[in-house]
Amino acid sequence: MASEVVHVRVDAATVEKPRTPSPAGASVFFDGLQDGATIPTHATIRFGVSGMSVAPAGTDAPNTGHHHLVIDAPTPDLDREIPSDPNHLHFGKGQTQAEVTLSPGPHTLQLVLGDKDHVPHDPPVVSPIIHVTAADQAGSPAAQAEAPTGRTPAPPDAAVYFVYPPKGALIYPRTTVRFGLRNMGVAPAGVTKANTGHHHLLIDVETPPLDRPIPNDPKHLHFGAGQTEKKIVLPPGKHTLQLILGDAQHIPFDPPVMTERIEVTVMGPRKHRKR
Repeated sequence: MASEVVHVRVDAATVEKPRTPSPAGASVFFDGLQDGATIPTHATIRFGVSGMSVAPAGTDAPNTGHHHLVIDAPTPDLDREIPSDPNHLHFGKGQTQAEVTLSPGPHTLQLVLGDKDHVPHDPPVVSPIIHVTAADQAGSPAAQAEAPTGRTPAPPDAAVYFVYPPKGALIYPRTTVRFGLRNMGVAPAGVTKANTGHHHLLIDVETPPLDRPIPNDPKHLHFGAGQTEKKIVLPPGKHTLQLILGDAQHIPFDPPVMTERIEVTVMGPRKHRKR
């Protein structure tokens, strides 16, 4: 009797994939977040890694990976691509923090480092599952009493400035912009600490409203991890740059800590002389 041919469709996520080796002792962890913590329903979760480096997905470099945040789900299979859905958040651009919105109540969080193909390493670089409680702080009487009534105050002598480039500079199309700060400290977004903030770089746009969060788009670059420099690529010609310090919620301080809009000129391609 002839045998029947059966065709089976196998989903890509279920296929076992080769795993990338990780160095002994490598680990991922939640930066500033402990098991049992109570957090706002809209919270900034920061990721840490030790013994390895963060690189975007698709980057084939040894001892690198990118973060995956698992929310209210068990540890995924370690020999397959990590799922991508509302319970498994991928950070394939190399992000080291995320703003998440959780419903009020208990939740679990876990970090899993993925290789260039989103597959856990061998051995896996995963954090323990931690338990947190999300609280609608804006609605609680205690939080309402503590909530700021307006913008975060800044010292009167605080200032941000461009370490490079200076006003009127002639710069290369690919340039590293460096930020300076006086009489305040730099802290990641989401950190509420007196006299600290994080940088925002504005490119070719007007100064935004100073009583609301600074926009986040290609012309308004946020540095919520506390970065103090950024490599940018600009087309030849004249451009404007401005630095604004944002508070824990990306809102300018009162008084605002910002530079004037400076103009720089980006060099065009060099022309080769004919011999």
